[in-house]
Amino acid sequence: MPDGLDRIFFTNSGSESVDTALKIALAVQRARGQGSRTRLIGRERGYHGTGFGGIGVGGIVNNRRAFGPGLAGTDHIRHTHGVPGNAFARGFPPHGAELADDLQRLVDLHGAETIAAVIVEPMAGSTGVLIPPTGYLQRLREICDRHGILLIFDEVITAFGRVGAATAAEAWGVTPDIITMAKGLTNAAVPMGAVAVKRELHDIVIESAPAGIELFHGYTYSGHPLASAAGLATLDIYAREGLFDRAADLAAYWDEAAHSLKGRRHIIDIRTIGLVAGVELEPRAGAPAARATELFHACFDNGLLVRATGDIIALSPPLIVETAQIDAMFGKLGDLLETID
Repeated sequence: MPDGLDRIFFTNSGSESVDTALKIALAVQRARGQGSRTRLIGRERGYHGTGFGGIGVGGIVNNRRAFGPGLAGTDHIRHTHGVPGNAFARGFPPHGAELADDLQRLVDLHGAETIAAVIVEPMAGSTGVLIPPTGYLQRLREICDRHGILLIFDEVITAFGRVGAATAAEAWGVTPDIITMAKGLTNAAVPMGAVAVKRELHDIVIESAPAGIELFHGYTYSGHPLASAAGLATLDIYAREGLFDRAADLAAYWDEAAHSLKGRRHIIDIRTIGLVAGVELEPRAGAPAARATELFHACFDNGLLVRATGDIIALSPPLIVETAQIDAMFGKLGDLLETID
């Protein structure tokens, strides 16, 4: 974890981690004497699980369409997808850092004194590998600091090792106030999630609370012994096999293999960072997402597991992947593209 984020609350999933982080943010602001700060800000195209808090700050309309108004008082900053000049970027795309200033727009609209926290995925994975533009996360950090807003990184996808370090915060040099985690914590062998909080924020809540329970929140299975054992075993494997460094070392090979598909039919963009890639296809006329869905099924039928979201194919291999397997993945994807109209 980044320095100072050493107070951990255990959960059972990424969704629970997000709802926990949001509640902790509200508790921190209240403990600071800032009880008017109840507004939570997410981002368009953001995915933060399926709890009411997560779908409230999430930016995927279908996740909340059937469930009413949900969490009151949320708002969303703009996403970073489709900025002109960013197609086929390797690593951080060059344009779009100013999109972080959309948070300032919401400060001007609602008043900083109403905003508790903003939550973003450092890299939005579930909506198509949306990589932050150069300087974007730093700019978000600066705006939050200026206005007393807590910054939450949802690292359910980027932790652990996906971008070459334990967290994207460490890999990319931007430290949030709170980090949510899940998937890579136990590699899903046993359900487990966690929320890391800056020590000083933890202490503010604890020291301001009356005697007894300091935070009226928790889950029956938080820190379950079986999940804890799986988490410790997973962390031991990461350390023993040097998997974070291995992922960092493989990133350049992965990047070259992914971008070797540039110019193939239907492909309009390829985005890569760490061991993750997004391959965006031109939508089929009158049938958005149909082409990527067809390719997804073709991949599955031919032994290649990918993810399709809209017209984007996302790939994120295990950290133990070999170079020959990387070649096979992108070779098969390219071959199957030729079979898709």
